[in-house]
Amino acid sequence: MNTIDLQGRKAVVTGGARGIGHGIAKRLLASGASVCLWDIDSDALSEAVQGLRPHGKVVPVTANVADPASVDAAVQETVSNLGGIDIMINNAGISGPNHTVWEYPVEAWQQVVEINLLGVFYCCRAVVPVMLSQGYGRIVSMASIAGKEGNPNASAYSASKAGVIGLTKSLGKELAEQGILVNCVAPAAVETDIFKQMTPEHVEYMRSKIPMGRFGKIEEVASLVTWLASEACTFSTGGVFDLSGGRATY
Repeated sequence: MNTIDLQGRKAVVTGGARGIGHGIAKRLLASGASVCLWDIDSDALSEAVQGLRPHGKVVPVTANVADPASVDAAVQETVSNLGGIDIMINNAGISGPNHTVWEYPVEAWQQVVEINLLGVFYCCRAVVPVMLSQGYGRIVSMASIAGKEGNPNASAYSASKAGVIGLTKSLGKELAEQGILVNCVAPAAVETDIFKQMTPEHVEYMRSKIPMGRFGKIEEVASLVTWLASEACTFSTGGVFDLSGGRATY
């Protein structure tokens, strides 16, 4: 594992209790950052924090990214616990069910967009003032190759991740001269518990689209995210960084 220096930095990882978020938190801790895990599942959050504490300072905050009041409260609690926020990793998300557009349940479609897109907006909206007051920040959001290409039978997920890409580009331009860099990562499928929400046919479809013939690894995502969250990243903002095993074409 290459060394990335995050000594003294204070980070938030949403959806940090499991999966990709947990892996990112572990890598941030290994790089010297203090980490606040946000998650809606308080039991999973407690278990994750216990497992991560041997790696560094980690604190839990129960938060719902789809609720702006909850996000505002989480920012205040995090600043109180860590003394600031230098790094914001917008990772919380759901895949939603697999349906054609005309058969997609309206409430399920809305839920995916509320968590995956509005949640990123609420988190950025709440944390940017903290970073502006510090004159420094790194924001990294999880998009997806689906946001570029549009996966069939996954319109809500694809649209929400396309929205994350657009939001990243807008916010990156708005903050380009403020010492705050904003980027997103667009992985192809990474094998996590989110696969349990998908049909086997959809999972195999995703694998078939990856030229390397395998799914991504959590550690691979964590490596790229950690670099984007570091001071080594200096001239990239509003960017979309592919992590697709060769699937991405632009």
